[in-house]
Amino acid sequence: MKVQQVQIGQLWRSTETNEAWLVTKTYAEFFTYYAVLRKVDGGDADVRRVRVVNSPEGPALAGFTMVEDSA
Repeated sequence: MKVQQVQIGQLWRSTETNEAWLVTKTYAEFFTYYAVLRKVDGGDADVRRVRVVNSPEGPALAGFTMVEDSA
């Protein structure tokens, strides 16, 4: 599935741990875009800020893959 943009509410899976993370915020700092992720079923400390990178397939999060709809 090609991602058009990283949006709040999307689920991404960590390539290292295979855990699901939810995008809770996106923002820009000096021409660099970031997404704030919260681990699904995690605690308050399970929050990460990840840089949004541009790839030929569209925007992506380094170290994460988009969780596709099963429906």
